Amino acid sequence: MSLFRNLIQHSTSKSKPLLTNPNFLFTSLSHFTTDTHTSPSLTRYAGLEPTKGDEKPRVVVLGSGWAGCRLMKGLDTELYDVVCVSPRNHMVFTPLLASTCVGTLEFRSVAEPIGRIQPAISKAPGSYFFLANCTGLDAEKHTVDCETVTDGLDTVDPWKFKISYDKLVVAMGAEASTFGIQGVKEHAIFLREVHHAQEIRRKLLLNLMLSEMPGISEEEKSRLLHCVVVGGGPTGVEFSGELSDFIMRDVRQRYAHVKDYIHVTLIEANEILSSFDDSLRHYATKQLTKSGVRLVRGVVKDVKSQKLILTDGTEVPYGLLVWSTGVGPSPFVKSLEFPKSPGGRIGIDEWLRVPSVPDVFAIGDCSGFLESTSRPVLPALAQVAERQGKYLASLLNKIGKDGGGHRNCDKDIEFGDPFVYRHLGSMATIGRYKALVDLRQSKEAKGLALKGFTSWFIWRSAYLTRVISWRNRFYVAINWATTFVFGRDISRI
Repeated sequence: MSLFRNLIQHSTSKSKPLLTNPNFLFTSLSHFTTDTHTSPSLTRYAGLEPTKGDEKPRVVVLGSGWAGCRLMKGLDTELYDVVCVSPRNHMVFTPLLASTCVGTLEFRSVAEPIGRIQPAISKAPGSYFFLANCTGLDAEKHTVDCETVTDGLDTVDPWKFKISYDKLVVAMGAEASTFGIQGVKEHAIFLREVHHAQEIRRKLLLNLMLSEMPGISEEEKSRLLHCVVVGGGPTGVEFSGELSDFIMRDVRQRYAHVKDYIHVTLIEANEILSSFDDSLRHYATKQLTKSGVRLVRGVVKDVKSQKLILTDGTEVPYGLLVWSTGVGPSPFVKSLEFPKSPGGRIGIDEWLRVPSVPDVFAIGDCSGFLESTSRPVLPALAQVAERQGKYLASLLNKIGKDGGGHRNCDKDIEFGDPFVYRHLGSMATIGRYKALVDLRQSKEAKGLALKGFTSWFIWRSAYLTRVISWRNRFYVAINWATTFVFGRDISRI
């Protein structure tokens, strides 16, 4: 926010040096403009004005997830200025997020700063990162409306500004689905961001310590130490496995007074890990049950502050509730007047373009192929988003080299081969040095299916190599080694 305050001070200042040099602001910030609102004493920051013909075209990326970050990493910054707008200044390595909840990994091990992914954002004069949310889009004027992210009530008011783009990439991901169930947003915790993992960890450790207090009834102790996970997909299963491993290896040693009260329940409407091979699903069910996870088949009807209610009337008290039932489009994506794919995502063609508007692309969980393309909507997976980001970076680099980087300049450019996705397989850990590896290209296809310790070794090796930077690979390796030797860190910070 210091940049914004400086702009206010400069634009409202009546000092002699500024008046004698009216171009003072634009000597170092030529891309920025200011806009005076109704109050004569207040000058607002208006944003980035359109690029000129002799300037590099500007690619605006909305989002900092797998798709957006892979795109920014692959963009040629000799051809483009890159502007990223996101409510977080880092990318989350989501496959390892569950491990941070119980202290297997530290939080910084799964967070990669945007400036490391694309250094031009920190160094190049025309590239920026803005900690903000996108609130509107004017495709005709090639602008996006943004509002800064604030933290609490005591911070400065949100700042609204506009950014002009030559190419716009919507990579805003998706939001956790609640299916309209009352009380989920108020009482459950979603496992999608680092702050979610931090909240889960603090809540879990708080309940462990509260349950040891004198005077706590047996019933309340059981409720506090009952961890309920709703959703039997990879995230829910991995978190349940990590949690059960934490209970078996650490809680039973360090919380001996309450070790017999803590337990985990996984609620799923159908089969857990429905996209995996049948033999792997059965193995996961057996191992989770063996490690103490109670599997319940049911549908949640209502969520209260200390219990949830299933459709058959069963009441399940809980101390910690983690919600992991899939994702759906965000309110911003729903508000866009673009053609939608099945499921409400932004409709795209074979080249990841939004065909109804020029110079707009969409990738990741917020996008899906239009029915007219005769292609299925791809699953909301990290590998899908990453592959789309890599493809679009190559496509935009080709467009830029062919002279089509500026707005409305790529109509006569041949885009080349369309995007093709080939599934590389799925992996999931279930705790206690065991994991699943399913290398089939689709649910109906045949392929290699591995389970047990070998799969766990493959799972760790694969994700260690997929972590974006060598810095974070070092963090992850050291965290794993430290946990293996000394156990998990149970400090509540």
